[in-house]
Amino acid sequence: MLDSLQEKKVYEGILLQIHEIVQEKNLRPGDKLPSERELSEQLGAGRSSVREALRALELLGLIETRRGEGTFLKHYRHNRLIDILGFFILRDYKTKKDLIEMRKVLELDAVRMACRRATEKHFEEMERILAAAEEKVAQGEIPAEEDYQFHRVICRSSRNSILHRIWAPLVEYSNSVRIESLAREGRARSALVEHRQIMEAIRAGDEEKAVERMREHLENSKL
Repeated sequence: MLDSLQEKKVYEGILLQIHEIVQEKNLRPGDKLPSERELSEQLGAGRSSVREALRALELLGLIETRRGEGTFLKHYRHNRLIDILGFFILRDYKTKKDLIEMRKVLELDAVRMACRRATEKHFEEMERILAAAEEKVAQGEIPAEEDYQFHRVICRSSRNSILHRIWAPLVEYSNSVRIESLAREGRARSALVEHRQIMEAIRAGDEEKAVERMREHLENSKL
């Protein structure tokens, strides 16, 4: 029993230290992790323990091993665990309602902060996203990815990293709701108009108008 607890502590310690390495080196999805041998040396842990920790991260879809190349960080959006959890979360009406309510709270506050903190770089990114969405709508496609990216830029322009980190997985859980909403007759086109109105209000620094536009947009989106 004692040995089992000690092994668990070592295992958890390795996972935490790997996380610290990722933070210190500012690694991003697609970046390569140090090799198993390098991690073992850096962490002062046995290679078998490091291998076990890496296997756990791979099973969770957080990293991937490419034969002959090494181990790389994956983006959480490509993690099937998000889809699986989202499926179960959205089966419960109360939880679904709470999820949507929380998204509104975050996005309305993000808009307020964006009015004061967004830069021209953020507006250029919004313009590119809107142009890509318009092209998809013109071709009869659902701009689900562009919708996600537009709201993501607003959250990023709030310059509050914690808000963005909470918002991102939250929206992933409600992905099916977003797609279902955009698939409604004429909704993709009207959502585009609403996005542009939100952007212009933020650009003008009009917090009251920007918040009202975002509130109306989320209500129209059934979010």
